[in-house]
Amino acid sequence: MISRSLGPEFGGAVGLCFYLGTTFAGAMYILGAIEILLMYIAPDAAIFKAKGLEGEGAAMLNNMRIYGSICLLLMSLLVFVGVKYVNKLASIFLACVIVSIVSIYVGALVSAFKPPNFPVCMLGNRTINAHDLEDRQCAKTIMLQIKEQAERENSNFTFTNENGTVAPTLDPGHVLVEKTTYIWSRFCQNAELNASCDEYFMSNNFSNIEGIPGLASGIISENLWSAYLSKGDVVEKAAMSSSHVIHPSSTRQPYVFADITTSFTLLVGIFFPSVTGIMAGSNRSGDLKDAQRSIPIGTILAILTTSIVYLSSVVLFGSCIEGVVLRDKFGDSVQGNLVVGTLAWPTPWVIVVGSFFSTCGAGLQSLTGAPRLLQAIAKDNIIPFLRVFGHGKANGEPTWALLLTALIAELGILIASLDLVAPILTMFFLMCYLFVNLACALQTLLRTPNWRPRFSYYHWTLSFLGMTICLALMFISSWYYAIVAMVIAGMIYKYIEYHGAEKEWGDGIRGLSLSAARYALLRLEEGPPHTKNWRPQLLVLLKLDEDAHVKSPRLLTFASQLKAGKGLTIVGTVVSGNFLQSYGEALAAEQTLKHLMDKERVKGFCQCIVAQKPREGISHMIQSSGLGGMKPNTVVMGWPHAWRQSEDPQSWKTFINTVRVTTAAHLALLVPKNISLFPSNSEPCTEGYIDVWWIVHDGGMLMLLPFLLRQHKVWRKCGMRIFTVAQMEDNSIQMKKDLATFLYHLRIEAEVEVVEMHDSDISAYTYERTLMMEQRSQMLRQMRLSKSDRDREGNPGSSSSESRPEAGGATRSQAQLVKDRNSMLRLTSIGSDDDDDTDGGERDRVVNSGGGGGGGGGGGGSSEHHRRVQMTWTKEKSSQYRAAHSGCSTPEGFRDMLSIRPDHSNVRRMHTAVKLNEVIVNKSHDARVVLLNMPGPPRNTDGDENYMEFLEVLTEGLERVLLVRGGGSEVITIYS
Repeated sequence: MISRSLGPEFGGAVGLCFYLGTTFAGAMYILGAIEILLMYIAPDAAIFKAKGLEGEGAAMLNNMRIYGSICLLLMSLLVFVGVKYVNKLASIFLACVIVSIVSIYVGALVSAFKPPNFPVCMLGNRTINAHDLEDRQCAKTIMLQIKEQAERENSNFTFTNENGTVAPTLDPGHVLVEKTTYIWSRFCQNAELNASCDEYFMSNNFSNIEGIPGLASGIISENLWSAYLSKGDVVEKAAMSSSHVIHPSSTRQPYVFADITTSFTLLVGIFFPSVTGIMAGSNRSGDLKDAQRSIPIGTILAILTTSIVYLSSVVLFGSCIEGVVLRDKFGDSVQGNLVVGTLAWPTPWVIVVGSFFSTCGAGLQSLTGAPRLLQAIAKDNIIPFLRVFGHGKANGEPTWALLLTALIAELGILIASLDLVAPILTMFFLMCYLFVNLACALQTLLRTPNWRPRFSYYHWTLSFLGMTICLALMFISSWYYAIVAMVIAGMIYKYIEYHGAEKEWGDGIRGLSLSAARYALLRLEEGPPHTKNWRPQLLVLLKLDEDAHVKSPRLLTFASQLKAGKGLTIVGTVVSGNFLQSYGEALAAEQTLKHLMDKERVKGFCQCIVAQKPREGISHMIQSSGLGGMKPNTVVMGWPHAWRQSEDPQSWKTFINTVRVTTAAHLALLVPKNISLFPSNSEPCTEGYIDVWWIVHDGGMLMLLPFLLRQHKVWRKCGMRIFTVAQMEDNSIQMKKDLATFLYHLRIEAEVEVVEMHDSDISAYTYERTLMMEQRSQMLRQMRLSKSDRDREGNPGSSSSESRPEAGGATRSQAQLVKDRNSMLRLTSIGSDDDDDTDGGERDRVVNSGGGGGGGGGGGGSSEHHRRVQMTWTKEKSSQYRAAHSGCSTPEGFRDMLSIRPDHSNVRRMHTAVKLNEVIVNKSHDARVVLLNMPGPPRNTDGDENYMEFLEVLTEGLERVLLVRGGGSEVITIYS
């Protein structure tokens, strides 16, 4: 019932706790039956005999263990044979219980006219332990008749004088002698009349009161109010007079002491297990013919019956029995006699037999219900290791579950004393009732369409009130046991959540989550988030290959490190094609993303869009991802690897188009370059630096990202360095102070350094790099024109078919020519270390031998292979370079490429990129990751390739780079 209403986690956790409570309750009932057997029915049947008063408790526990184990075995065999026999015995047990209850009511009425003789010995107002009255004399001294020959004779005592001395009727030839009783020696140093005695003993006299004065005695007026005792207090009758001698009572004296400190909360915990049987019918719902009809009627009648019996019994006991007897836990004042048995009519055996059968019946019900509860949990298959207990006999009897239940109950019987275990059983039952009430209230409040209760007088406030009372009782009775029970249930809940089988039962928690999500989304719509609440809500764009495998899974790893498991993450991909034909492919891609997210432990959602063109799909995804206030504010995508070598320019054109779309949508953009070199989540933490090159203020993204990365274990040991660039006219010292102050107010620890950039002439390397870039762009435009011409000549014919291989060969040779020329230029640059500087424009440049120079690996490679080169553009070198290439044969239409002059603005941009890259590589070559401002793309799409080349030059020679582009809003503030 709980699992279907609140979910498998709650149902499994509370169900297992309820199962353990029911099982240990069965052990407690069996121990109660054995205690009645050994104390009142057959006290001579004890196997272990007590050796003195100290060994009495241990002998009793050992006897209870042996007889309890035998009783548990017999009951388990009876349950194993079949539940129908248990039902037949239940009728007999119920008859005995009813007879016992009726005998109590009749005995209470009879006591109004003829109260039973049930004396209790008192010293002043203190109760005396009757076990210490060995000579049965509730007096200080007695008068004995002694013959002249000093023979001692037995005699019948007739009265007690005012001094507490008992005197017999004097026979002829005898003399009276005053003799001390046994109890005198317990209060005095010896049995002599002149011995030194306890002050309270000497000041007060002994008296006998009736332990059961009867219904007409008016004793209820004394018992109406509470009288809680502390441990070690003497049980006293407040209405009796006594001397006001303030003298601490000693446990050595024969009083009746309270063995524990009592309170209302403690008594609630002790009493509550007696009302936990009301769910017995629900536990056996599988054996009921019409459970829908029987369970409500049976449960309500059980509650009414037990409430009436318990409440009326409390009132009757308070009206008939003396208060000191009621507070005497072990019956020491009445020599251990059964008080209720004495009150009952016609004989105490009615109560003894009825109590024995009642506890046996309750134990049988527990051993019947608990295995079925465990079997139901096992059949739900929400806890993997319990599956074996879902099987049983052919008729459905839970054999394996019964065996486990018997073993757990045996543990409780071996403990023998369940005083410490009983409170936690109370907690388990209370937790079950609490969640039953919560389930009903939740279903009503959520207005679940399938929640249609038959009970006409039901209202959700009743369930809420019951839930509140259960929670209050848990902490009132024992707050530490309540915490223990909740911890156990919480551990089971988490186990089911992480290792249990996933079940979808349409539970109320799911509905509650939907309602809470709807409420939260509507609240988020009320206004834009404050800067203090800004956090990166990521949209991670992944690309799949032909086999539906993710090309850059490390991109998702980086996203998980950035989020540290918090916030919104949407992982998206675009499948090319038509939605009607590619729906299955889209589902497969979505499953691939989900598996990768589980592997990387990324909490979020995945989205797959089918579109004719990837750039259109990405644009649609950026526009439509998220819901309400939970929309992504940051896009993460990979750098187009080896874009120079790609024959299809769509990859890097899609990249630039995505940059433009994110800018238009005012979203932040993160582009990790060389993503395969970024650390995985399993790599050990290593010390290093996260370098931030703060060129342009972007709302604080560059400041916030290192802080977020350092929350993850992989980056936790990394320090943070912030570099900013100053021109010659700037005050670099003041800039450093201002930046350090800004970081101090942001509460971010980082080293600050201001790098000065000097104006300088354009180097030969910069000029040649720009020339290479423009020549490559022109070549690609020629190739695209050639391809469009060939597409227009697409009619099948001999002439066109012959021209296509020729044109294709020309295209390949042209690409090879430019690639070879770029490589030659790079080699020439590396070999010119000893060239003289003729025009004052000498510059140092770090060139990566693994890529960088056109057609290379996109700036990849290790910084260990860097070499410093000097190169200045001169007329002499220009003529040498042209002479060296004058003999190269070029295809028709491309000969003018070698004679073009680079655009001046492109040269200046390249110069800036080269100089900035030189400074960054010099300062951050050993950083674990470098964060850079990402410049915006050109407005004119003709310069897209130049833009890619500028970014390549800017990041060349760096191992791990994160290009950052802000979304146009402040994301960090000094206020917390």
